[in-house]
This record gives sequence, C-alpha cells and structure tokens, in this order.
Amino acid sequence: MAVRHPHRLLTIAHSYCVALNRRLAHEMARAGGEEWEVTALAPRFFHGDLRPILLEPQPGELCRLVPIDAHLSRSPQLFFYGLSLRAVLRERWDLVHCWEEPYVVAGGQVAWWCPPRIPLVFFTAQNIAKRYPPPFSAIERMCAARCAGWLPCGEAVAQTQLGRGWSAKPYRVIPLGVDVELFRPDPQAGRAARARLGWKDEGPPVAGFLGRFVEDKGLGVAMRVLETTTSPWRALFVGGGPREPALRQWAARHGDRVRIVGGVPHDRVPDHLNAMDVLLAPSQTTVRWREQFGRMLVEAFACGVPVIASDSGEIPYVVADAGVIVGERDEPGWRRALAELLESPARRAEFAARGRDRAHALYSWPVVARRHLEFFAELLAA
Repeated sequence: MAVRHPHRLLTIAHSYCVALNRRLAHEMARAGGEEWEVTALAPRFFHGDLRPILLEPQPGELCRLVPIDAHLSRSPQLFFYGLSLRAVLRERWDLVHCWEEPYVVAGGQVAWWCPPRIPLVFFTAQNIAKRYPPPFSAIERMCAARCAGWLPCGEAVAQTQLGRGWSAKPYRVIPLGVDVELFRPDPQAGRAARARLGWKDEGPPVAGFLGRFVEDKGLGVAMRVLETTTSPWRALFVGGGPREPALRQWAARHGDRVRIVGGVPHDRVPDHLNAMDVLLAPSQTTVRWREQFGRMLVEAFACGVPVIASDSGEIPYVVADAGVIVGERDEPGWRRALAELLESPARRAEFAARGRDRAHALYSWPVVARRHLEFFAELLAA
C-alpha cells in the first residue's frame, strides 16, 4: 500500500512577524491534522505602523516557522524579501499561500519566483478599483495571470477585483478571524478595567471607540454624535493616532465622562472591550480608502458588545443583522441609534447575543482556517 504524505503548504506574510498574526497558520496546522503540513514564512524584522517589530516567538505553535530578511519594510508597497525566499519557494510545496497584496513588490516577487508547477493563491483586501502606476499595474497583471486562485477578505473586495482581471480564476470570500478564546464576554475584566480608569461600575452606559484616531475611522463623527446625544453616557476611546490632541481637547470639555487609553497590547484589548456597553464604528469612505473589513467589529462581537457601525465598505457584510448599520454621514441617525442602545439594556443584550453567535459561526480562527484548507484542497483536486 502506498504511503500517503500530507500536503505541504507554505504561507507567506510580512504580518506573521507578529505572533498573534500567525494564528491562521497555527489553526490551519491544527485543522489540517495528518492531511496538511503547514510552514509559515515571516520577516526577522519589520517596521510596523506603530513600532519596529522583531520576529515574535509563540510557544506551542503548530506550524513550522521560517524566518527571512525583509528590505525597505517602512513601505508596504515597496518592501521585498531577501534572496533566501527563492530557495524556500523551490522546496517541495503542494501549494503556496501569499498573504501579500498582488500589486505590491513582495507579492510580485513571490509570483515571479514561485515555480510554475506549484499552485499559488493570493490574499487581497483591496476594495477600491484603483489605477496603479507602473510597476504596480504590471505586478498586478502578472499575479492575476500566475495565480491558481485568490482569497478576497470580503464581498466588497470580491466585487471590486472581479472587474480587474481576476474573474477567470477561482476565488473564495474568507474573512479575517478572531480568537474567541481571548475575545469573550468577561464582566469581571470589564469591571476591573473601569476601576483602573477611575470609574465606578454603576453609572451611565459606556460608548466605546477602538482603532486609529483618524478621520477615516470616523473619530470626528463619534465626538459630534456623543456631544449632541442627550441620553446619559460615558465614552472610552482606545487606540492612537494623529487626531489624539484634538480628541484630548474635546475630552477635556467633558470631564469625568471621557477616558482615552493608548498603547494597549492586543491581548489586553478584550479587557477594554468588556468595559464598553456599545462599540461605535463610524468609518468614513474617502477617495482613497473605505473600510476593508473592520477587525474591531468581530472582536466586539466575540466579547458580546453590541455594535453601531457605518455602511462604509465591507461593514454591512460583516455586521449583517448582528448590529445596527447607519449611513456614514447620517449624524441624526447615529444619534437615534446610540440613544436607543444607551437607553435599552434589552436591545443591547439582543445584539450582544447575535454578535457572539456570528463571531463563533463565521469568524473564529478554526472556522476561517478550515475554509482556507477546503479551498486549497479544491484547487489541488481540479
């Protein structure tokens, strides 16, 4: 009897430099069992958005980890991997998964060096039909021609890319995942977080904002809506960014009602989510950006925090009926939606339950990992 060997999967991402971002690779290794052998390739060092990052170890990780040099890593569009990438790609792989956009230099590098016999699958989160200048336009055409399939992270992404030369290749919409063991309802952690902020547990409901302090994320909308909402509230802003000075100026006018917390490690974010009664996600579409997914939404769902969100980009698909969707610029609608949830514990509990169910059914990492492997298996069987 012939011995059946596991499929050998190589998954490549500069974001794998952060241990928590390798959860997909870890869960694919776990879900794959004896059918899949998973190797993750990650930079030894990368200049992150907020801080320089050395490759982070992760005890108990089930995937094999291969470190590699990355150059020009201050630019996500221009960075490229070291020459050792070519040697790694020439190993015996059954499929290569590239979690880099197929128009950036690193994505083109993987497509160029990946042997033609190996199926190559790209991830993309691009949900605006941009006209890229050379060489990025040529890189995208090459990647679309070379790949065996592609993975848009949302429906809006798929709709955008189908008109850009990708319609001839198989694809599967698979969202980003959330750790439902780390992100879970924890009233005790929420009470402790409020106490650290100098708030009593009793008091007005807490409206929260989680993410970058920039206009694209709707920071100004959040401030204006809270300013004009007559229902009692407290507000917790977790994140950082260039609009922080303006946010602190605004907060000073509201005294003890507002708290701003920055520098929160990802594994402490659940504590702050559990301190919230409602999450506000008023993302604003611009000429160059619209919400690609909204990780804060699924993290709030997993923690049982009801969500009010705008209709920017992918948000309506992510939220569906598990939260309240309001037009991006419909500030009267935002005030009504916020007042309803601030004043109705029953409605908050209803959306909290829907969000938890949605997080576990669609966005938990084991579910997301299995969907990746199912798609990869379909490509290998074709």
